[in-house]
Amino acid sequence: MTVTKQDKEGIIKKFAKWKGDTGSAEVQIAILTAKIENLKEHLGEHKKDNHSRRGIMMMVAKRRKMLAYLKRKDAAKYEEVIKQLEIRK
Repeated sequence: MTVTKQDKEGIIKKFAKWKGDTGSAEVQIAILTAKIENLKEHLGEHKKDNHSRRGIMMMVAKRRKMLAYLKRKDAAKYEEVIKQLEIRK
């Protein structure tokens, strides 16, 4: 149900701007997306798990805010991240 350490390291390597980068908006958005996908699978099986449903809603809101920030600061990077993560069609 959670993102494993190896998955997280792969995501960080793919989206990091520099070595050791874990705090940039791109990395944070990618990690949140992986967590959201895992929770989506969980909620498919456990439809009445309202605590997890609240968690996923908070993660989606946080990701939306970070995407808005990235779009304001660097529109080209925003488009690239959206395309790589296949978030918006």
